[in-house]
Amino acid sequence: MSNTDKVTVLSGQLFRDMILNASAVLNDKKQSINELNVFPVPDGDTGTNMSLTMGNAAAALGDVKYERANHDLGEIAGVVSSALLRGARGNSGVILSLLFRGFAQSLKGKESAMAGDFARALDDGVKAAYSAVMKPAEGTILTVSRLAKDAAIEYAETYADDTTEIEFAPLLVKVIEASKAALADTINLNPVLKKAGVVDSGGVGYVYILEAMLAAVKGEHWTSDGGTETNARADFSVFSDEDITFSYCTEFIVTRTNKKDTNNLRAFLNTLGDSIVVVDDEELIKVHVHTDQPGVVITEALAYGTLFSTKIENMREQHTEKLKEEIAAEIPAEPEFAEIEKEIGVVAVCAGNGMAEVFKNLGVDRIVSGGQTMNPSTEDILREINRVPADKVFVLPNNSNIVLAANQCVGAAHERDVIVIPTTSIPQGVSAMLTLDPDVSASEIAAAMNEAKDNVKTISVTKAARDSNFDGADIKEGDLLAMREGKLLSAAPAFSSLLETLKETIGGYEPEFITIYTGSDADSDQTDELEAALSAAAPDAEITIVDGGQPVYAFIISAE
Repeated sequence: MSNTDKVTVLSGQLFRDMILNASAVLNDKKQSINELNVFPVPDGDTGTNMSLTMGNAAAALGDVKYERANHDLGEIAGVVSSALLRGARGNSGVILSLLFRGFAQSLKGKESAMAGDFARALDDGVKAAYSAVMKPAEGTILTVSRLAKDAAIEYAETYADDTTEIEFAPLLVKVIEASKAALADTINLNPVLKKAGVVDSGGVGYVYILEAMLAAVKGEHWTSDGGTETNARADFSVFSDEDITFSYCTEFIVTRTNKKDTNNLRAFLNTLGDSIVVVDDEELIKVHVHTDQPGVVITEALAYGTLFSTKIENMREQHTEKLKEEIAAEIPAEPEFAEIEKEIGVVAVCAGNGMAEVFKNLGVDRIVSGGQTMNPSTEDILREINRVPADKVFVLPNNSNIVLAANQCVGAAHERDVIVIPTTSIPQGVSAMLTLDPDVSASEIAAAMNEAKDNVKTISVTKAARDSNFDGADIKEGDLLAMREGKLLSAAPAFSSLLETLKETIGGYEPEFITIYTGSDADSDQTDELEAALSAAAPDAEITIVDGGQPVYAFIISAE
């Protein structure tokens, strides 16, 4: 065993190295973690969310002032906790931030920690995570973290008192052994995982974090092969004056997770559009294309890595948008905190210009861009909450993978009360907004919104991004899927095969109102077929078609 292995005290500098290692390994392993997701549609996949979340902490610690060794453990842990909370994305990222929040609270004010302190900090982290999750499920990262901390406590308690110099390396070896055993058992604890034949993806990420910590104790510094996630955006303004042949200007960045030849991507894009620019290096692929099928383009690009940013615009509206941008550039930047001018305000999360317009027309004050494929962070949501000029701000996450991140904003906003309505779909958010009466109390508004969201039925039509066994069905990449409230309703290789299922299901609801939100890659002929089928299934229903422009889902159907 080397001298670096004989570490008996956890310092602030060592903990910093642990977090930097953890961020690097999650960045490298995110795609392999993503591939364990049983959900066949990209939804801010676990590996991506954990990597972005931990990357926020690494960025905070990357400040030169933290490179020195004169910062105590409590201070460094506090920096990590704060950064993780602000950057938490998706359920996995939020749970990760909660584990480290409890950990940091346990070590607050400590210059350093012995093994016993470390074990108790892990315990407090697990308690914080379990207490914040409304219905904690076993067979997840929660299980893995709980059994890992049990091993830490058991190992530390084999010594008489906290003054005994317990070495961290063998302690972490025991913790990792326990975490791997717990991870292997997740397939037996979670029926969904058992059907798919995989272990929990979040648990895998947590094991990687523990292994990164052990490497830091041994003096090993992990260097990411994939590079650090950045906030870079492609600049393709040079194409703004081109003739319009295809409808949608599609721009995005992919963080590379493999070395697939991007010439194949260029060739694929040539079959679907024009004005193609593909710029790549070892870390990123930046793409610009004019196409009528942006969803198909993005799905193909996911084979090269993880989607980092995306922008899809209807080019027939670009001239107007450019004028708006020029006007906006002359307007002073918005203040970080809006002055309170009214009692009630609303923030909604959605993707697609059409969806944003729907919510704005219903009275939503601020829009957080995100949803499928790119879950916004807690900080993203909190920023918009603070810009609402209201004393009480309602938040509509509109996606099951964003609810936890939204919940972390409660109590964190500047001089504002935050009320999260746990909407898990766009139709739920729309129905909730339709009940908004600013002249009644916040509790009455919350009750009405919750009742409304529970009365709407949502079915989405999308395309499978990966082979999967989901809800007991074998799904092939490229299959068309009908999803009902997040669960698989039907899968088929052709759209026409889904129509009978959609007709039967929607007809069974006997709805008064049906709204079809068309996505960025919705086919006009399919839209007509869908409208005709639903009209036949529910002849008395009023059917409305809205150009939502959302990615991933060609159609989102609301029935009330």
